[in-house]
Amino acid sequence: MIAAVGLLVGIVLGLVFKPDVPGGLEPYLPIAVVAALDAVFGGLRAYLDGIFDDKVFVVSFVSNVVIAATIVYLGDQLGVGGQLSTGVIVVLGIRIFSNVAAIRRHLFHA
Repeated sequence: MIAAVGLLVGIVLGLVFKPDVPGGLEPYLPIAVVAALDAVFGGLRAYLDGIFDDKVFVVSFVSNVVIAATIVYLGDQLGVGGQLSTGVIVVLGIRIFSNVAAIRRHLFHA
């Protein structure tokens, strides 16, 4: 529940304050958002499974974002940023869909 409330508060604050993202960080923002969504859905799945731990969630959230952005940054430095961005999105997308499927099975028993 904390993750969902945090996500909602973050979305509302973003819509109200409309922060500017520095140009140098713009390529990393979509990757960071997908990594954060992976952590949120993982946290929701853990909550529904009864094994949610707030410390694990915070560490997972921060480390997902930092690791994903670092991989894309290193890819940019090596000249293969687009390929590594695609790889990160695919891997995190698979994890997100896996967590959503588990949440669906838990909620709807289907």
